[in-house]
Parts: sequence; C-alpha cells; structure tokens
Amino acid sequence: MVDSLANTEINSQRIAAVESCFGASGQPLALPGRVLLGEGVLTKECRKKAKPRIFFLFNDILVYGSVVLPKRKYRSQHVIPLEEVTLEPLPETPRAKNRWMIKTARKSFVVSAASATERQEWISHIEECVRRQLRATGRPPSTEHAAPWIPDKATDICMRCTQTRFSALTRRHHCRKCGFVVCAECSRERFLLPRLSPKPLRVCSLCYRELAACKRREEEEEEEPGVGSPGQPSYLSGAGTGASSGDEEDSDEDKEGSGDGDWPSRVEFYASGVSWSAFHS
Repeated sequence: MVDSLANTEINSQRIAAVESCFGASGQPLALPGRVLLGEGVLTKECRKKAKPRIFFLFNDILVYGSVVLPKRKYRSQHVIPLEEVTLEPLPETPRAKNRWMIKTARKSFVVSAASATERQEWISHIEECVRRQLRATGRPPSTEHAAPWIPDKATDICMRCTQTRFSALTRRHHCRKCGFVVCAECSRERFLLPRLSPKPLRVCSLCYRELAACKRREEEEEEEPGVGSPGQPSYLSGAGTGASSGDEEDSDEDKEGSGDGDWPSRVEFYASGVSWSAFHS
C-alpha cells in the first residue's frame, strides 16, 4: 500500500488537503516518500471527558487534532513519530468498547473507534507502519512509555492520601510519572523527567521518593558531583517552588479541546452506523 501510493498525485493532493484543514497553526506534512494511509475520527479519552479527535495515519507519523468544522478545519495539531509508538489493546466492558492505548515516551492515551472492525483496522495499519519504520531506521521497539493520565472523573478523592476530597475549591492534579489523580498536598514536589520536559514536572510524593532514591544511587555509582545549584541536585531544580511547567501542563487537555465544534455525546456521535474511518490503497 505504501509503495503503490508513494510519489503519486492523489497522495500529494490528500496531504495538501490535510495541511489546508490545519491551516497556519499546523506544521507542513508533505515530505518526499511520505504517504497518507488512512484517516478518521476516534474518541480520545482526555482528563475531563472523552472527545472526538481527527486522526491521520502516515507511513512514518501519526497526526491528530481537534475538530472545529468537520472535514474543513482542525486545530491543536499533534505529530507522533511512529517508531516511538507502541499499541496496547484494552479489554471490552459494557461501558467502554473498541478501545486501545497509544503509548510513547512523551505521552500515552486511550482512544476508541466506532466499531470493532474499525478498531482492528487502525491497530493493524498502525502496527504495520511501526514495523516498517523500525526496519527502516534500525531502531529497536520502544520500551519506555509515559503513564496515561487517569481521567478526573475516575475518582473523587486523592489517589495517594485517600483522604482529600476534590471539589470546586480543591482541584485535581496529575502526577507526571504514574498518572494518578492527586491533591496539591500530595504533589508538592517537582522532578526532572527528561523524556517529558526540559523543566522539572509535578510528581506525587511516592514517585518523588522513588525517583530521588534512584537518582542518588546512580550518582553514587558514577561518583560524580551534582551540577545543579549549590547544595541542591540538578534533578531537583525548581522543586517545591509553586507554579512550574507542571502546573501549566495540567490544562493541556483542556486547551487542546478549546474551540471544538458542537459535537454530540459519544453515543449519539457514533449512532449513525456509517464508517468513521477510511484507509487508502
């Protein structure tokens, strides 16, 4: 499929159409040898609620964004190199069907398709593209993945202290290491997680202790002094200083959804019985 579409006029037109829908806010997608293999709407589980997202599968990247006007305008473009992707099919439940997890070192999240058939098509095509990319680049499969954020609605109390109850005044936070929903008191610390950000990020108290202990062991083995500020290890720079990149990123999913069109609920959204995904050949 990739070879038959590469360097064809119809492939160029399809990629140009995607670029046009993202407008100036998106990055250029046309590259020599790049092929658009499939596209469709999937439901992405965000921190506050599940939301429809447009996805585009290329032979080397996966692109997704928010839908402003169906088939006409998208925003909040995200580009994921396929050699970094690992997929994990998720079990079916009465309330959650056709789901799987997209895992990368920087971000992991759950999506679902309109039907079991579309779910299998997406998984099969993505996994084939990942295999081709790994062969082409000579890279081994990725083994380190970011923890998916547990949705806000999954718990009404802090998942660490199990005492603080969330409310309009007591907000939820997410640990960047484990993805748990935690209160401010249980996530006062910051830790440098290079795979996720160049700045220290919010982590829960348990993950902080584990990360700090692991880092100390590594430094003792290397017998190298810290390079951070005097009296403070570099990996703790910014710890406990209130607002940081960790606080800013708490609202990433909310910003990603701002400007969405008036989409109906998930049940109504997929109720028409039509196919919501298409794969090119």
